[in-house]
Amino acid sequence: MRPRLIAFIASLAFFIAVGATAQKAPPQRLEPLLEPPPPPPEIANDPELEPQITITRRQTETIEEYRVNGRLTMVKVTPKTGRPYYLVADGADGAFIRRDSLDSGLRVPMWLLFSF
Repeated sequence: MRPRLIAFIASLAFFIAVGATAQKAPPQRLEPLLEPPPPPPEIANDPELEPQITITRRQTETIEEYRVNGRLTMVKVTPKTGRPYYLVADGADGAFIRRDSLDSGLRVPMWLLFSF
């Protein structure tokens, strides 16, 4: 026999054996989750933790500045024509990095391997 055919038959036998031995777990008794406790009062109503947003409209663009505790953390620039871009603070040195979106680029694989 050909090596590929032997490998295919072996893998097929493996998957059939795994499928035959798989057992369904009995349903668990689920209980509702408790409500989370409210945040401490000194944090719940602290306006310093909320970002202050300053919007500046110009003829060619709209600029939104986001500040937390008076420190500029992000700038969103929306041109009249084109896509918006962001200037995000990079660490404590005050430098800004341009990003075309706030998407971090992390992609979690969501492949379907088995379906029964």
